[in-house]
Amino acid sequence: MPHPVVDEELQLLEQVKAALEAPPAVVPPSEESVTAELTRLREMMGEGAKLEDQPALLDQWHRQSALLEQLRASRLAPQIDRDSPYFAHMRLREGQMLREVLLGKATWLQRGVRIVDWRNAPISRIFYRYQQGEEYEEDIAGRTVSGEVLARRTVAIRNQTLRRVEAPEGTFARDEHDATQWHHTRVEPPRLAGGEGAALRAHAPGTGEHRRLGTDPHGIRRRADKHLPDIAGLIDPRQFELITQPSAGFVVIRGTAGSGKTTVALHRIAYLAYEDSGIDSARTLVVVFSRALRDYVSYVLPALGVHHVQVRTFHEWAAEQTRRLFPKLPRHTREDTPALVQRLKLHPGLLVALEKQVRRVPGAPRPEQVVDDWASVLSQTVLLEEVFAAVAPDAFTTDELARAATWNRERYEELNAWREGDQQVQAELDPEDDALLLRAWQMRIGAIPRGNKPLHYRHIAIDEVQDFSPVEVQVLLGCLDEHRSLTLAGDTQQHIMKDAGFTSWAGFFRDLGLEGTEVNTLQVSYRCSREIAEFAVGILGDLREDETPPLTIRSGPPVELFRFTDHGACVAFLADALKELLWKERLASVAVLTASRELSALYHRGLVNGEVPRLRRVENQDFTFAPGVEVTEIEQVKGLEFDYVILVEVSMATFPDTPASRRLLHVAATRAVHQLWLTSVGTPSALVRGQLRE
Repeated sequence: MPHPVVDEELQLLEQVKAALEAPPAVVPPSEESVTAELTRLREMMGEGAKLEDQPALLDQWHRQSALLEQLRASRLAPQIDRDSPYFAHMRLREGQMLREVLLGKATWLQRGVRIVDWRNAPISRIFYRYQQGEEYEEDIAGRTVSGEVLARRTVAIRNQTLRRVEAPEGTFARDEHDATQWHHTRVEPPRLAGGEGAALRAHAPGTGEHRRLGTDPHGIRRRADKHLPDIAGLIDPRQFELITQPSAGFVVIRGTAGSGKTTVALHRIAYLAYEDSGIDSARTLVVVFSRALRDYVSYVLPALGVHHVQVRTFHEWAAEQTRRLFPKLPRHTREDTPALVQRLKLHPGLLVALEKQVRRVPGAPRPEQVVDDWASVLSQTVLLEEVFAAVAPDAFTTDELARAATWNRERYEELNAWREGDQQVQAELDPEDDALLLRAWQMRIGAIPRGNKPLHYRHIAIDEVQDFSPVEVQVLLGCLDEHRSLTLAGDTQQHIMKDAGFTSWAGFFRDLGLEGTEVNTLQVSYRCSREIAEFAVGILGDLREDETPPLTIRSGPPVELFRFTDHGACVAFLADALKELLWKERLASVAVLTASRELSALYHRGLVNGEVPRLRRVENQDFTFAPGVEVTEIEQVKGLEFDYVILVEVSMATFPDTPASRRLLHVAATRAVHQLWLTSVGTPSALVRGQLRE
């Protein structure tokens, strides 16, 4: 038999359905009638109305204008979804008065039913900040209200049918085969637990429960600071073999997420610096994909005893060199470049086009000629057609090359006008132009200079190399000294920059002229639990590079998927779980990851209203690496890790079954060390359905 909680919710839903189906008590005026009245008033005021009548007519005009504005605003406002009108229910007692408040994604206050929009109704704060049985006090609409939360429940309503109720008394689910039956599934809510300080660990297989990177192997020392702990010698034999490779020549490290690629690359720098003091200097460059990784690595190297190495994103480094070599070019970066043009500028075929341009066009080794080479390659349709017909006939159609060349030619004309002093023109460069200009310099003039000497690095390490274009990497190769000391670390399974020009290791080396280079593979995944690693590999499907899953060193909680009828219900669920987690595990690091800035803003705002402590919104990779909850987009966490990860809205609309979605979900999932949750308001993506329990 249904529980009293279920009976109450069934009765409440019937009341709401009846209220929604009843005709409105007062029919508001139509927009057409109000517009007609405004037209009549305007004509009366313009036909020489008596002076004493003008104030009254003007007052009517203002009232009708306000009514029209209100009608139009109400038409644009969110409307009640009759199939799922609300997702939460509160019963509040304020003195002798009882109030039933429902939370939905639109406001509807009629016939004794009170549904409020969870996003902006002040009273919704009570639901997110207080538990059932707690007393509350809040400032609402300019007055202080206080009382007690008698009931606090979330409900799942689909097609006007109550499917599920979650309350402190238990979780009740309607039987899928017999609608009259309800199952009391569990009293304890799902919990995030047991992973505090799990991130930033490295273990040997079989010893993962007792060892952590940066601590004595016989005990775990946790830090309030989530930067990489002091580095200790927890390196496995295969990693040690790569770290101790000779300094001359190339070392290429491939491995699944969490296998220690970055750790090996940085330890190799420390190892080489021990043998050669010139390594720990500005003549060693670590190039990373993002600002977050730059900040992260900048804290790691000093712990290894390396203090003078440069850590830069490629775009920072390349922009600095370009501005120095070409001071007369604009410093503004264009933000509206067509995707077609970006794809062309990143394609390795432009390396061939630049080489052909320099070979066939005589010119003095001067910066002006370099700029001419760069512009000619990008704007000459015939040259582009010749090159791509030979090296990549399927990369672009003839029409696409013509359109891209035309766009580039028009931008170059703007650049010339700007250089001649035309104040009407705002000249800009694309971020991709820096690498092309620097490579054109190397081909036309030679080594990039630094003062009176060539800019030559003793060692360069490139992390997440799969998201760099061959043009960018070729520029860096041209900056190596005679030792040609280079470390490349990457994983094509985490390739999320689909237009960067990286297709495969073999193709990448071919584009760089490095055929035959050996790729060293790391087989052990130290970051993720077995459950997370298996889920992440399953997401990849046929994009997997290895037939067997990576070797993991420990188990953890299962990966779970939670479905909701509304984002507000999801926020409430997460706020409760996160507050409990952070109260019990003060050093826990949590990432709430979304696919868009809009979703990040929505969930951050909701969790703020839910009073989740130590909550931060990360917008420009400004991670603090401190304990707490960071809300951001998946692209921003590349290369980072967290004790807990929550992937928001893994729906079909957000993650269709495409290679790009598979890789993005794989990257997101493998940021989690201890526990991974997924949520969905829409229908869950086919990429996750069937793999997970709900």
